[in-house]
Amino acid sequence: MSDEPTVPVRTPAEAWREMSRGNERFVNGTPSHPRQDVERREELLDHQAPHAALFGCSDSRLAAEIIFDKGLGDLFVIRNAGQIISDSVIGSLEYAVAVLNTPLIVVLGHDECGAVRAAIDAQEPDAVPLPPHIYALIKKIIPAVERVRASDHGGSRPDSQEVGRQHLRDTVAELLEASELISEAIAAGTLAIVGANYRLLEGTAVPDIVVGSV
Repeated sequence: MSDEPTVPVRTPAEAWREMSRGNERFVNGTPSHPRQDVERREELLDHQAPHAALFGCSDSRLAAEIIFDKGLGDLFVIRNAGQIISDSVIGSLEYAVAVLNTPLIVVLGHDECGAVRAAIDAQEPDAVPLPPHIYALIKKIIPAVERVRASDHGGSRPDSQEVGRQHLRDTVAELLEASELISEAIAAGTLAIVGANYRLLEGTAVPDIVVGSV
């Protein structure tokens, strides 16, 4: 990775428009597979200027460059199970914004998320205790589980889609609260965040929450 700042050539709106067009090509089965050749490897040898930073779930079905039809050097990707905010995630995203001048952060959740289901299962009365490292990861999803259950007046098992949506919004809110650098870049208009849910069957990345101008 180069530590030399690069001049941004895209606004947040332009970056999201490119992401949306790439996702549309993927959904339609007409991806262009751009910037994946020998020349691109040579071009990127001593620098990078990614179009966007993507923070998403580690699920094997969420291959970011495929979903958005991107190539080498186009995305700065951070992933963990359930897209859980941590110091390393914040530091990586701040690096993308402050050093690489990336104009857009996409936070990508998805339906049928195993981490979300694990958080729901962990709150059931007969739940088997999770291994400590797994529980440490998914415990940030539990507030979303509790809110969805409360909205249903403590009724049946919380809907995993709604829990995932609430958790996505919590993730974006926590990122803004934890990173003054990112919040200031949004206020300056040089950065935006799009929180989107990926639909496994359709292949679409559907925006749910937007912070900044896109």
